[in-house]
Amino acid sequence: MSTALLEVKKLKKFFPTPAGPLHAVDNVSFAIPKGETLGVVGESGCGKSTLGRVVLHLLENTGGKIFFEGDDITKVKKNKLRELRKQMQIIFQDPYASLDPRKTISQTIAEPLIINGGIEKSAIEERVLELMDTVGLARRLVNTYPHELDGGRRQRIGIARALALTPKFIVCDEPVSALDVSIQAQILNLMQDLQDELGLTYMFITHDLSVVRYISHKIMVMYLGQVVEMTTSKELFQNRWHPYTQALLSAVPQIDIHKKKERILLRGELTSPINPKPGCRFAARCPHAKPLCSDKNPEFIEVSCGHFVACHYVKEINNL
Repeated sequence: MSTALLEVKKLKKFFPTPAGPLHAVDNVSFAIPKGETLGVVGESGCGKSTLGRVVLHLLENTGGKIFFEGDDITKVKKNKLRELRKQMQIIFQDPYASLDPRKTISQTIAEPLIINGGIEKSAIEERVLELMDTVGLARRLVNTYPHELDGGRRQRIGIARALALTPKFIVCDEPVSALDVSIQAQILNLMQDLQDELGLTYMFITHDLSVVRYISHKIMVMYLGQVVEMTTSKELFQNRWHPYTQALLSAVPQIDIHKKKERILLRGELTSPINPKPGCRFAARCPHAKPLCSDKNPEFIEVSCGHFVACHYVKEINNL
């Protein structure tokens, strides 16, 4: 059985506002085994990107624990954090906005190597060319600037930069959402090949359920800062239990135009994430909501082997 590279326990991230704390990430727990991908899905504003940034210490947590290779890294000193940065990297959503327009490809990829030091200039140049080969960038582009390249090549630069220090874990924050569909497929195939070759572990954040099905071993569904369902990719697309997950998957386009598919439309107002009251945060939009749903937080229960759901309705119909 695979050993968890990253484990998160009851992680919280609240942002102060004049009306009270905004619960961006609230009591989130999960583990990612070495060499696997956890897909994190949910609509905009559910806390996916914030979760990734808290794990990487780009944002500091409000509560909970973060473990990396068994070590507690929730609160680490500056020197320890610098070492962690080599092991934990991020690929950003917008390949153009995440690149310095004043730097060439070689300068961008070399930057992490230069910052960390201890490498001769000739070795850095050799490593840059090696990384360009790894991500499928032609060496003739070594002195080009981001504005001279298309989106797919820009994202390959971002991937090469993330790989520069040979990390073990990478947060992929919607890395293909800004790309054309054909380019998306190329980048996803590249990331899977890199995972197989280098033994990488991914947290893949996206709102595209077709993409997350393709690349993930497990999928975690978030709603307003909380996890509502988590299981393997195969199981989720065969048996989705939470009403929110059912609505999300009903929106995935079908290839077969002759197969009629019923779209689940969510109605009602979003619950405010600012100082939320006890109860299910999806209750106001849920077609199965009962008074209990607005009064009590649902437990995260196991409805089948390795399939976890936080829902009073699911608990009731399964007699759990």
